Amino acid sequence: MIHVAALPGSPRAKRTLADTERAAVAEAFILAKAGFDALIVENMHDAPYVNAHDPETTACMTRVALAVRAALPRMILGIQVLSLGHNEALAVALAADAAFIRVENFVFAHVADEGLMPTAVAGELLRYRRRIGAERVLVMCDVKKKHASHAITGDVSIADACRAVEFFGGDGVIVTGAHTGDATNVDDLDEARTATTLPVWVGSGVTPPQVGPLLERADALIVGSSIKRGGKWSNPVDPPRAKAVCVARGRRRG
Repeated sequence: MIHVAALPGSPRAKRTLADTERAAVAEAFILAKAGFDALIVENMHDAPYVNAHDPETTACMTRVALAVRAALPRMILGIQVLSLGHNEALAVALAADAAFIRVENFVFAHVADEGLMPTAVAGELLRYRRRIGAERVLVMCDVKKKHASHAITGDVSIADACRAVEFFGGDGVIVTGAHTGDATNVDDLDEARTATTLPVWVGSGVTPPQVGPLLERADALIVGSSIKRGGKWSNPVDPPRAKAVCVARGRRRG
């Protein structure tokens, strides 16, 4: 996970865009050298998040994604734009030749810490994907997303949500813990695995000791906190920590 520095227009923006681009590329090289198979470019430092994005966010994310793509043309690349930036992420992915986007509100409504997510976006997003000719970009969908209340869908299980993603045309599901860095419940993973034929990814809380058990259940692991200095997502990538995750994966495979 490459957490791009706060972008122009967001409250915490401090770096020039050129510095932001250089930092993202540097972290991409660290992760590639450590042995990661893929990268996700995400604007997590743009907190507090908004659910409607001005043009500069899409433009700047495109610049950073293109720089990462140029630096590592063979790496699998994903895009996420927070929050509710599914169309923006898809546009960036198309421009940067990315393989997938991460979408938090594909099916079912919920209340996130940035506000009400009142409408599932599957219908809108997949029509937009067809309209711009981006069908090759996969849509990976969070279910019961982190940093959110799901009281209004309390009678909808993880399995129900996964079935809805598959029925509505998503390309995979992402299961997380309650917050960034929180471990993903293996029971939730098992429930997701039995509910859908789609790929199941883990979206939070991956540490080296958990890699083996999680990969027994999941097709891929998204790692954003444990690879950072001190295990905190907002810090720079720590090369030894990044390497430790990939070494743990190698032990599991071997």
